[in-house]
Amino acid sequence: MRGKPAPKRPIEPDTRYNDIDVAKFINYIMEHGKKSVAEHIVYEAFDIIKDKTKQDPRHVFNKALKQVSPLLEVRGRRVGGANYQIPYQVRGERRFTLGCRWMIDAAKSRKGKKMAAKLAEEIINSAKGESASMKKKLDVHRMAEANKAFAHFAR
Repeated sequence: MRGKPAPKRPIEPDTRYNDIDVAKFINYIMEHGKKSVAEHIVYEAFDIIKDKTKQDPRHVFNKALKQVSPLLEVRGRRVGGANYQIPYQVRGERRFTLGCRWMIDAAKSRKGKKMAAKLAEEIINSAKGESASMKKKLDVHRMAEANKAFAHFAR
């Protein structure tokens, strides 16, 4: 690795909820630099969540994110000519990133509705614990559990 790592830049909170996590989520939704489109999608999804659940959408979003975020993951490591899948604990920042990414990918894979509606359904189902992103988390945890015999290779 040449040079020094890029500095962590502070992120501005979003305009409607004044929440940094929602602002980061909007940035993950954004494609081709079109932030206003991403904001519209997220805020419309939050309005749908508010109508369906009669709760604060930020509360539902945070609950869904907490449910989906993984505690363990596996990373490949070469030891003595063999590749092992070694379970590691996931850092907080990466947990947030993976949880958001899995929710967005699961919402994109749904068919037949606008992105805001698909995203709202995914967030609501994740908060309940029954969504495609929850299945992804369980698969990752199952993989880590299956390979915990190799945990001693972790440094």
